[in-house]
Amino acid sequence: MDLFTVSLPASLHDSIEQLQSLLTEHTNEDLHNYAHADAASGGIARYDLRDGAIQCQAILPGFQLKFHGGLVYKSASRAIAEFVMQRLESKLLSAIVNRKYKNNPSMDTAVIEQYCHELLHGKDWEGLGGKFHEADRIRRRGKIAEDLEHYLQEQTELNLEGFTTFRLHAYRSELAEIVEYALDEYVLDKQYQEFISLLKYFVQMQESKVPLVHLLHKGGPDFAMYNESFQTLEHKPPADRIVAEMLETEMNIEDMVISSLISVSPKQITIHTRQPELQVIRTIETIFDGRVNVCVQCSSCASTLDEWIQP
Repeated sequence: MDLFTVSLPASLHDSIEQLQSLLTEHTNEDLHNYAHADAASGGIARYDLRDGAIQCQAILPGFQLKFHGGLVYKSASRAIAEFVMQRLESKLLSAIVNRKYKNNPSMDTAVIEQYCHELLHGKDWEGLGGKFHEADRIRRRGKIAEDLEHYLQEQTELNLEGFTTFRLHAYRSELAEIVEYALDEYVLDKQYQEFISLLKYFVQMQESKVPLVHLLHKGGPDFAMYNESFQTLEHKPPADRIVAEMLETEMNIEDMVISSLISVSPKQITIHTRQPELQVIRTIETIFDGRVNVCVQCSSCASTLDEWIQP
């Protein structure tokens, strides 16, 4: 007894066994947890390959439409939704990006796609990390599965390419929103990098005022600045009015130490820190190219940093 057929585009024929495996796995798992499992111990459905398609066949006499129809549609929908997430989500995002920005020479579509990928899989959202990403992934998969389940209950032929292109409205709208957010991130980062390049140019052009600055990282956004004799240097804005206004407008509060470094214009900078990977430290290295040494522990800073970073 035929229940439904899933057709894949030629570009996904190499993955058809992956989808077949997902369909079988989800159906068997749900059947195992189902109240009427004993009545269908021999199975209720199998998934046969047919020339670029997968045909769902009810196994008789174990299969009973009244008891098992909804289970098969729900299980199949979850499996196909997982397949869409694994194999098609990146292509759908890429299609949205290229459709919107391929004719705009100022936009690097490959970079925007990478931003999309980081938003979905890579960035640590407010420290939640993997837990947030997994919960968000489950939610997106649920949207796809819900639309698929409604469709399979009414139709026996599912063309996966057509379904993802012309249906899944809520899911595709969400992907479009992700692309817009990624574009905002891309533009802001591009502007910031241009700003950093201007600061780097300004630093290269100005004369050094002091031979060495020690920058001790107290934790978080807090730094203490000392001269070569480890005497305290006060934080103050650059004397150049244009640069001072640029810094006040563009820099984040945790990056204001850069303003003070520019104002004293050191020939060399030694950063003492237990967190050399911080973005602000990388930014200082970029702006003061070739002048920065990063120390994670030396005789001059070991006891002080240990005292500052105690919980």
